[in-house]
Amino acid sequence: MIFQETKLKGAYLIDLEPFQDERGLFARTFCQNEFKDIGHSKEFVQFNHSLTIPKATIRGLHYQKPPFAEIKLIRCIRGKVYDVIVDLRRQSPTFLQYIGVELSAQNMRMIYIPEGFAHGFQTLEENSELIYHHTAFYQPGVEGGVRYNDPTVGVEWPLEPTVISDKDQKHPYLNSNYSGIKI
Repeated sequence: MIFQETKLKGAYLIDLEPFQDERGLFARTFCQNEFKDIGHSKEFVQFNHSLTIPKATIRGLHYQKPPFAEIKLIRCIRGKVYDVIVDLRRQSPTFLQYIGVELSAQNMRMIYIPEGFAHGFQTLEENSELIYHHTAFYQPGVEGGVRYNDPTVGVEWPLEPTVISDKDQKHPYLNSNYSGIKI
């Protein structure tokens, strides 16, 4: 695996190094020793799988509030998405900044998202599927969200949205008094 730190401290893009032969390919997607090198020490306790059928659907931007904040490792296994993370850490020099990256079954890229970040994506192809690894169990009632079109963050989605859940459309806008998450 090749780890590339992003402009958002603690967030990494991870490119796999597949071995290929006449049978196909094999690639490692997690190695505890390699993840230790980027400071990862928590155990992944929950894996999730999502399928989003319509192209241009937006899911997110979601996070869990402390003390249930979680690290996420995301990989697209079918289709293609524009994956977005937003730094909500109060003390971070990149507070309220975001990055967006293309994850696809073809590029096999993953994104490592530290605690204190909101996460979401827009499907760039129909029938896009993601695998999520989480270091904390989902806790109903402690989830938070940032509106997908919040002007404070200014995410530039590549496509005009086709589907956004009612819940995601009702996330609050951040305002000038937003103090962020203390991690």
